[in-house]
Parts: sequence; C-alpha cells; structure tokens
Amino acid sequence: MRLLKLAATGLVASLMAAPTFAADRPLNVALHFDPAPLDPATDGSYTNRIVTTLMCDSLIDLSPDMKFVPELATSWDWSADRLSLTVHLRDGVVFQDGTKFDAAAMVANLVRYKTAAYSTRKAEMSAITSADVVDPLTLRISLSRPFAPLIALLANRPGTPYSPKLLEQGRDAIAANPVCAGPFAFKERVAQDHITLERFPGYWNASAIKLSGVIFRTITDSNVRKVNLAAGALDMAHQLAPTDAGSVAANSKLRLAKSPSLGFVPIEFNVGNGKSADTPLGRDPRVRQAFSLAIDRVALNQVAFDGQYVPSHQMEAPASAYYDPAFPVPTRDIAAAKKLLAAAGVSTVAFTLKIGTDPLDGQVAQIIQSMVKDAGFDMKIVSMDAAALVADTQAGNFDASMLLWSGRPDPDGNAPIWLTCKGFTNWGKYCNPQLDEAILQGGSFQSLAERLPFYKKATALYMADLPDVVIYHYSLLWGLSAKLSGFQGRPDGLWRPENMVLAP
Repeated sequence: MRLLKLAATGLVASLMAAPTFAADRPLNVALHFDPAPLDPATDGSYTNRIVTTLMCDSLIDLSPDMKFVPELATSWDWSADRLSLTVHLRDGVVFQDGTKFDAAAMVANLVRYKTAAYSTRKAEMSAITSADVVDPLTLRISLSRPFAPLIALLANRPGTPYSPKLLEQGRDAIAANPVCAGPFAFKERVAQDHITLERFPGYWNASAIKLSGVIFRTITDSNVRKVNLAAGALDMAHQLAPTDAGSVAANSKLRLAKSPSLGFVPIEFNVGNGKSADTPLGRDPRVRQAFSLAIDRVALNQVAFDGQYVPSHQMEAPASAYYDPAFPVPTRDIAAAKKLLAAAGVSTVAFTLKIGTDPLDGQVAQIIQSMVKDAGFDMKIVSMDAAALVADTQAGNFDASMLLWSGRPDPDGNAPIWLTCKGFTNWGKYCNPQLDEAILQGGSFQSLAERLPFYKKATALYMADLPDVVIYHYSLLWGLSAKLSGFQGRPDGLWRPENMVLAP
C-alpha cells in the first residue's frame, strides 16, 4: 500500500510539471482504474470500454438518448420469424492496419467471440447459431430462438470487429496490439501508467475527429485526478469522487459534466465457485438477506457520496422501465437481520470482502463494515488492483467481491450477465434454472409489455436468493478543462470523440 501511495505521489509531481502543449497535442484523460487487456473477447472491465470506444467502432452505436443507431452497419432487418437478422455494412471502411472491413471480416469476429476457447462472450451469444456472408457488404446472423437483445449485443463488445490479420495471432498478441476500425489507433501501453492512442487518418468519419490523439492515464486516487485537472495537466478526469464535484463546478477553469447512469455496484458472493463457497454466506440465502438488511443505503449515499448517487437494490436503474417497484430499497433493520441469522443457525459470520484500490471504494467498504457489524458480521477488507480483483473472483478465490457494472440499455445486459447460470460475470456461480428460463422467455419478445412479466419473475427469484447485493447506482461525474468543448457524456458511461475540440 505504501509503495502504491508513493507511486501516486510521484505521478502527481510528473503530471503537474508537464509543459503546456499546443492545441494539436493529445487529450490527457485520467481513468480511475487500469484497464484489463484490450480484447473485447476477454475483458469485462468498464475502463476497457472507455478506451476501446475511442479505438473501435461497433456495428451499432447508442445515441445520447440511448437509442440504437447505425455505425459500421448502415441498417439491419429482422426476418419475419425473428430467427435471423440481416446486417448491411458501411462501404469504404478500413481497419487501422489497412485491411478492408467487410462481411467476411465481421463474420470472423463473430465466430471468434462465440467459439474461441478463451472468449467470455459465449454465454451472451448462445442464441446465435451462425453468421454468414451474403455479399461483401451484407451478413446474416441466424438464431436458435427469437432473441431481441441481439441488437444490444451488436452495440457492445460482440459487435466490435478487430482486424482479421490480427485474429490470426494468439490471444496475448491480440490484446497487446489491438487493431480495429475506429477513430484512434493503438500506439503503446505501459501497465498501471498510460495507454496512448493516435488519430487514424484512414477513419471513415475522419472529418469529425478534431483531436490528434488521446493519452489515458491510470490515476486511482480521485483527489489526485482533481488536483491534476485543476493544474492543467489533465483535460478530463473520469469518475470524480462525488465530494469533489462541487469544487470542480466552482472552478472557472474547469467544468463538471454529470449524467444519470445505468451503472451499479454489486457485492457478489461466492455461492458455488470452489471451496470458498462453503461458508454461511455461500450456502444460505438468509445470511445474504441479513447482510443486505444491515446496510443503510440512504445514509451510505449521504456520507460517502455527498448525496450525488442513487441508493439501489436492483440491477435495473430506478428510472428504467424494467425496474420492479415491488422490491424497493430496503430500510435498515438490524433486528430482522439478526433474526435471519438465527434462523440460519449462526450468530456471527466472518468473511473477507475484496475491493479495488479506489479510495472511495475503501471508504464505502469501511462504512458497510461498520454497519453490518451491528448484525453480527465480522467483515475484513482486502484491497487489490482491478485486474487482480477480477482474476481472483473469476477463479473462485473470494468470499465476496465489490464490483462494478456500467449497465446496459437492454435488461438482458444487466441482471442476466450476473445471474444466469452461464452469465459471463457470474463468478460466484449462482445457478437457478427457473431464473434462466424467465430470462430466456423475456428475450424472445420485442415489446416492453411482452417482456416485462418475465423479467419481473426473474427479479423475484433473484431477490429470494440474493447471490449479489446491489448497493447503489452511481452518477457519472466527469471533470473537464474549460478548454475542451464538444464533450457529451452518456448514461452508458462512455463518450465519443466526434467534434470534440481542445483549444490552445
């Protein structure tokens, strides 16, 4: 921990000493944790998507009002039986290595996402039976069942193509030197320090890209991000601490951008992933329910987040049409929590919560630690970098982990990712076939009225078992230099570089 603190202090000094650049210098952006390897087939990291969104276009994009709009695709059509989707591609697109983007290239990527041994996209793509070239600018995706969330998938990692030449290489080489079809090309990466992207002149929409490049710097301490932003060493700071929002907004040299978020923070429990699942928390849902009841989410929001975030209990944001009002945020009830523990045959539950290195995560964990102690939980806290946290959780080397999900506009991209038996972030290995069936049915229909009853059923099943306890939905808080114009944050937590300008 002391070494990390010293490293952060050194970074402050080096960034604050940075010289003044002309307007054509790269945009300096601070990320709040280091991205995992930059491969959409393997990553599940929020900061990865921030980086790859600037590197890579997808078939479909999300508009600021969260509507699906064309990007590398120009249009798409469902078959009458909803068992295939025909996708029409943009002409004249090339990858950053000069390779032409066409239907064959997209098919190769879809096949990799679905079949590669290392791919974590398999569960998401289980409904896809094949992807076929119709002509050089048309492909057809065939399904085993009607699957409305396919559009949302194609606006996310599975719809993001890498160069076919790159795919011929091994997994490590793909992540080390990613090549895609987007506005900025990958230049270099120094782990735990920075990722450099440079403007790609062959981009199909190059006239809309005004920035010469982007340098992403990993700065886990929000105060350090704020200090460097105020000093002019950064042009943008991702995910400011809520307690820093006021001072940034009051600084005439800075701007605060705030957006409601689809993203949430769950505590995932190990209920079936190896020996670490054999604990009272892993075995008995009553213990997990007691844990949830011991937390005062409203007080947590005021103390840790200065009231900027949204206390939550579900994976759908409260403003979502799929939010179920039958399960509101629970009121803290220590007596009820102790009663549940007694029914489970325990009075004290000792376990370890693993968290990231963001100081705000540490503060949240400490507040929760104090709250749940009153009910009989002896919670230890272990902090580790994001990659190690994800690796340990995936491997089953955890009792509980506090994680983060950036959220999706389609409900299939939220709870099902965490809770279905083969969900790719279901690292606690929870499995309820009834829940899986409800999700399966919900994705088979197109309209809200048809889908909603199935997702409500899934929510009721999940709330009974609580393999994940949602604590809050966060707000998106970006700190920006007043010299930066054209920025538009979106509820998915991402931003697009089109028409962003950095003044001298």
